[in-house]
Amino acid sequence: MSQENVELHYQSVDAINRRDLDAFLGLSDDDVEVVSRIVAVEGGLRGHEGARRWWEEWFAAFPDYKIEIDEVRDLGAVTVAAMRAVAHGAGSEVPLEDTTFLAVRWRKGKAVWWQVLYTWEEALEAVELSEQDAHADS
Repeated sequence: MSQENVELHYQSVDAINRRDLDAFLGLSDDDVEVVSRIVAVEGGLRGHEGARRWWEEWFAAFPDYKIEIDEVRDLGAVTVAAMRAVAHGAGSEVPLEDTTFLAVRWRKGKAVWWQVLYTWEEALEAVELSEQDAHADS
């Protein structure tokens, strides 16, 4: 099942890059919990409505946002990916080059929770694993 989750992780990033909200939501549980990096501004995001809100606000701020996956770690019911993103701010054209780490918990082929973090260590902590645990599982 976990290798399937790695493929699902790639599919969800592909949906983001293609701006295919329906495909993105199709990979998300109806009650998915979204923890983006701007959660303090956005507040809690839950379900397809919350994911849609994140999508609309993020792409309004960064209309040309694109993600490249450097690595996805298969941790069973969880995947953690190192990703690089590039974009420009809407209106300002200020460039964004960003390295992030995305942790996703999967159940029955759907993302039930995802969180964007700044380091591998933070991502592993978010899913309650240590670096040593993650290497043992991969």
